[in-house]
Amino acid sequence: MPQQQSHPYNRAVVITKSDTVNIDGSTYSASAATKAIPCEAIWVGTAGTMTVVFEDGSTAAFTAAVGLVPVKAIRVNSTGTAAALMLALYTV
Repeated sequence: MPQQQSHPYNRAVVITKSDTVNIDGSTYSASAATKAIPCEAIWVGTAGTMTVVFEDGSTAAFTAAVGLVPVKAIRVNSTGTAAALMLALYTV
């Protein structure tokens, strides 16, 4: 059985918190023909609450998020997010 790498990411994108613009620069629309590409994890450099948006538009708030957060999110909302220095991590 192949061993899984602990951190298989080879692309990082700086996250700008926004209530409307996704990590990839697109805007969310449930009826959009092209969907935003979710990251595989988020690196949080400064601890705080982080509110993420998933592909289906639902949200989740992570309290005291710091370090590696393995979440497939398309956006980090500005509202409800105090965490900072965040990177979206991908394997491409």
